[in-house]
Amino acid sequence: MFNCFYIFTFKESNQLNTFLLKLSIIIVNYNVKYFVEKCLQSVLQAATKIEHEIFVIDNASQDNSKNYLPNKFPTVQFRWNETNVGFAKANNSVLSETKGDYILFLNPDTIVDADCFDKCLSFMNEHKDCGALGVRMIDGNGVFLKESKRGEPSIGASFFKMVGLSKLFPRSPFFSKYYAGHINEFDNQPVEVLSGAFFMVAKNVLQIVKGFDEDYFMYGEDIDLSIRIRAAGFKNYYFSGTTITHFKGESSKKSNLITNKYFYGAMKIFVKKRYQQKRMLKGLVIVSIQIVQLLAVLKIYVQNSINKKIGNN
Repeated sequence: MFNCFYIFTFKESNQLNTFLLKLSIIIVNYNVKYFVEKCLQSVLQAATKIEHEIFVIDNASQDNSKNYLPNKFPTVQFRWNETNVGFAKANNSVLSETKGDYILFLNPDTIVDADCFDKCLSFMNEHKDCGALGVRMIDGNGVFLKESKRGEPSIGASFFKMVGLSKLFPRSPFFSKYYAGHINEFDNQPVEVLSGAFFMVAKNVLQIVKGFDEDYFMYGEDIDLSIRIRAAGFKNYYFSGTTITHFKGESSKKSNLITNKYFYGAMKIFVKKRYQQKRMLKGLVIVSIQIVQLLAVLKIYVQNSINKKIGNN
């Protein structure tokens, strides 16, 4: 069942216009049924006055999500994949079914405020150049998450982040571009890249850019989509008027090695696509990523060995 929500605004002529906004919410689950439960509770509360639909796509969870969730949320549309097809493909799989004028890709380990959707839809409706919207995010301890607003991870921006210059100059648009440090966390501004944890997109924009790039299994797909939305002539906005809690990485934290594989794999895909005309530069960056990935793997093995020894003592 749909609930109706009307936003009334005045034009300069003082004539009243009515906008009926429909929101389709897509959540991908992988072995985090309790987080999905809390997420859906907050989503349903925030959507009580909004015409909406909710999809949960399960990527072959092994935590009994299939028996646990549907009875608790009879209005939610569940889809059950037999294998883990990845984040991008799972989201794309229901796009053709969505009826909303706006699509929200939402991580399962998030909690939204009660007025979140009202404010986001109003902002997007008022900013006709807005192709996609991200919001202010905090972690479970209330600490602001810098990935709420980002710049494109160019070679320079990534290098400054890696060597720590972005921390030395946190407000610099040059050294701290990776996290758009020059933009205050309480400002509303266009940014280059939005986080996939909360990614609201106009349906007509998604039809142009064709959704997520399914070459990305996990990580990087939000960067790629953000870039393509801007290339299509729209703006990505960071909106601080509402705040969500993002507990970060609950679906992937169980295996650091698997997370390592997909994270650095996404970086390689991005570089290959972004710098395909610059072969020498592309090759150099790929080699650099492989070295950093190897160091990260060694760090994981060392940490696991330490933890194992501590556990045996």
